[in-house]
Amino acid sequence: MAFGIKRQELICWKNRVANNQISFLTHYWMDPRFPGCYTVTKAGCRDLNKLAEWGKKYGLKPEWIDRNNAFPHFDLFGDRQKEILQMEGQWEQLHRFHLS
Repeated sequence: MAFGIKRQELICWKNRVANNQISFLTHYWMDPRFPGCYTVTKAGCRDLNKLAEWGKKYGLKPEWIDRNNAFPHFDLFGDRQKEILQMEGQWEQLHRFHLS
């Protein structure tokens, strides 16, 4: 279950992903499979090769890409989420979701 984002933010993320841009969307999240993780960042791009290449620089494996919908993405959470958001300069999302 996702919450803490506005509809317009989701629409912008989807547009950037559809236009083959690497784009980030962080939201609050609850999933019993990941206790202690309360946010997730979706790092998406429709161009799977571009997304896989981007992920390599952070040690993300291509098989971790969620391909189950029209917006392929990596799910980032925990320490890795914070580290990648910092390296990508996503300060607004880090502060807004209390990850910094």
